[in-house]
Amino acid sequence: MEFRQTTLNNGLEIVAEVNPNAHSLALAFFVKTGARDETPEIAGVSHFLEHMVFKGTPRRSAEDVNRQLDEMGSQANAFTSEEQTVYYAVVLPEQQQNVVDLLADIMRPSLRVEDFETEKQVILEEIMKYDDQPPFGGHEKCMAAFFGDHPLGNSVLGTIDTVKALTAAQMMEYFKGRYSPHNIALVASGNVDWDALVKQAEECCGNWERFETSRDLSVGPAHQEFKVITKENATQQYLIQLAAAPAAADEDRYAARLLSVILGDDCGSRLYWDLVDPGLSEFASTDSYEFQGTGIYMNYICCGPDQAEQNLAKLAEIVAELEKDGVTQKELDQSKNKVCSHVVLRSESPASRLFSVGSSWIQRGSYRSVADGVKAYRNVDLKEIHAVLEKYPISKCATLAIGPLDQLKSPY
Repeated sequence: MEFRQTTLNNGLEIVAEVNPNAHSLALAFFVKTGARDETPEIAGVSHFLEHMVFKGTPRRSAEDVNRQLDEMGSQANAFTSEEQTVYYAVVLPEQQQNVVDLLADIMRPSLRVEDFETEKQVILEEIMKYDDQPPFGGHEKCMAAFFGDHPLGNSVLGTIDTVKALTAAQMMEYFKGRYSPHNIALVASGNVDWDALVKQAEECCGNWERFETSRDLSVGPAHQEFKVITKENATQQYLIQLAAAPAAADEDRYAARLLSVILGDDCGSRLYWDLVDPGLSEFASTDSYEFQGTGIYMNYICCGPDQAEQNLAKLAEIVAELEKDGVTQKELDQSKNKVCSHVVLRSESPASRLFSVGSSWIQRGSYRSVADGVKAYRNVDLKEIHAVLEKYPISKCATLAIGPLDQLKSPY
């Protein structure tokens, strides 16, 4: 493995983890833009724009884009989150020139008004689809409750009202304000021809006009709230909790991830043995997520409505015990083995490494090899775990219950 990095004159960064022994190549444009960069008036524009990027360019129609990706034999897609919009493709190494040319081309889309109006209906259908299926947008609703007015509480999809009101002119203005080359990274992993990649990026992207853009990284106080949303057609109750956790640039994020595995891994964790194994819930987990400036723990339980109150109380009891007594060395060692195995096994796929390398570069402006990551997890000790527990108490959380119940007793 060899890490390479350079920056074009207009600010576009090119980074790659080169592995000449790999049999595939993964490549993506990571744009540092997402729901947290939107105002209430244009909520959902980042995700909408992601759709529009595939609708054609001055050189290609939408049909051309999809047909050529298929002709390459690629696995290609895009996604939008709170902080990133990513356009990616996984191909055989001999397709490097073709895939760079295509992805670079769609990064400067036509954004035609007629396509905008057609795709708006697709977005509206998508919003209604997610509101109709479990867990009925519970994650985004809990993010809104936890972050309040902060942009990290914005819905990635937006709302029916904001998407209906959005205009093509507003999208074009947003595009010009966020898709500046210095706000984008071209990331590659696997069997990459580095010299050819840099040369082609200069040819395809070197003339992109640079304009200044920024992101507000301030984060206000987290809200502790208990909220019940009734979905009469639901058959199960979904319980979601969010609490503060280390941010993307915090070194204690490693301890936080290990702690989340101890508390809520899908097998062998405290939540598993106390809630899933006895049959009290169908699913129970804890995960940690990192953003620029802050992070979150998310507890998630899916269970029958008649067990929801009992499970919430049990969850509060488990967390209280964790915060009071900490974890054991045996639990820490087991979590390290799980996480390190996961990191190493995923590293065997260039596609998986693409997202690790790209997200790290976009969030932190840094690169860590697989060995660096494993070492960071291995070096975490009990003192660091307990320090994170004290600094980021999981009990100070926002709780959202969504399902058939119209009321539920809070355990706090």
